[in-house]
Amino acid sequence: MARRAAFALLLASLLVVGCGDGPDRPRADPVITRAAAWLWSQQGEDGGWHSDTYGLLRSGQSLTPFVLDALLALPEHVAPRPEGGVARAVAFLETHTDVDGALGLADPDLADYPCYATASAVQVLGRLDDERHDAWRRRMGRWLLGQQLGDANGWTPSDDAYGAWGMGGVKRTPPNAGHIDLSMTRYVLEALAPMSPKRPEVRAARRAGRHFLERVRVRGEDPTTTLGFYFTPVLPEKNKAGPREGGGYEPYGTTTADGILALLALGVGLEEPKVTTAVDGLAAAHRVDRTPGPATLVESGWADATVFYYRAASAQVFARAGVKQAPAGRDWRADLVAALAAAQKRDGHFANDANRMKEDDPLISTAFALRALTAARR
Repeated sequence: MARRAAFALLLASLLVVGCGDGPDRPRADPVITRAAAWLWSQQGEDGGWHSDTYGLLRSGQSLTPFVLDALLALPEHVAPRPEGGVARAVAFLETHTDVDGALGLADPDLADYPCYATASAVQVLGRLDDERHDAWRRRMGRWLLGQQLGDANGWTPSDDAYGAWGMGGVKRTPPNAGHIDLSMTRYVLEALAPMSPKRPEVRAARRAGRHFLERVRVRGEDPTTTLGFYFTPVLPEKNKAGPREGGGYEPYGTTTADGILALLALGVGLEEPKVTTAVDGLAAAHRVDRTPGPATLVESGWADATVFYYRAASAQVFARAGVKQAPAGRDWRADLVAALAAAQKRDGHFANDANRMKEDDPLISTAFALRALTAARR
């Protein structure tokens, strides 16, 4: 623990001034430096990151790739990495990956979000771009493909869950979809994006994934005032903004950002109307203090409970789509950096006061904050 504390204090003292052409880099970089230093200081002796807040996340199988992916996206001159830190984290991931390529199933009695954990690990290995990891990464990709509620597992386009991914583990066959949602599906599609579409199983997965995105997409509204995607068609109570008049469920900020990022992962172009409409709606509704959505989202407390997730996902959308103002007249980058700088704790971490989405765990909120700041400094 003494070594951790010393390392955190050393890095936290480095207020790196960003170099580049963006006015938000110098303002974002000191916040990034402190947050990254805090996260590295929390790395366990076994190389993983383990929750002290939630028992389910104590194994580190889903948290470790989630945190490491956020850290690897940062330039080293802004967020220095401790010697051996990356190697120990990768070793942790490899140790906990099973023979089929799944991460998150090391404890047979308590799965740790295996689809999410495996998808995040695939992203990590992609960032490292080390040919020594190629076979491991392919194994993980095959396992993820096998977890889709698609044709290979007996699902058809008439099924509401067709094309989605859920928590993962035992393969789901009709009619038992279990928990499936847009967020999990987005993360898996992003992990699978580099796979060759020449492979029949990859083409089939993308085709089914696009079908699912169409199912949860809201249509026929004014794009300047309407958000575009909802969370899940099979678990009514999980749609945080509630039912929508006329059928379906109300869209909100996090789901709309997830839907856009999932479409981009499938290769849908930024110029496609379904993407531009959703981006326009997200930009028009954007706010930095909570997740935008209907009044039901605010009244239920979900707007506050998901704010760090929303900041990360919306920033990634706006950066990729070249959005400069969100909403009209507001520099979303400047607003985001200012809000996060104000919310950062003295030791560098972040935490949400609301706990409904586990954002009160500082490992989760800090990793989301780093994703948001990384997008803002581009």
